[in-house]
Amino acid sequence: MDKLLSELNIGESGVVAKVAGEGRLRRRLFDMGITPGAAITLRKVAPLGDPMEVNLRGYELTLRRSEAELVTVEVTQ
Repeated sequence: MDKLLSELNIGESGVVAKVAGEGRLRRRLFDMGITPGAAITLRKVAPLGDPMEVNLRGYELTLRRSEAELVTVEVTQ
């Protein structure tokens, strides 16, 4: 089942299926390691829902919700 990264529940894991967006923003996500095929786990979400922390490629990464809405994840649990 595919979900946007911003829709995952805390502790839910998956594999990046697609990265949307254009230009500099898309390139920035790729530079941070968010590429198709990468395993990703949602670790924390701030009280108001933004930002969110994910575990990716062995490190923690903090993303804005608007950035997370560009990433489609195939949920694996």
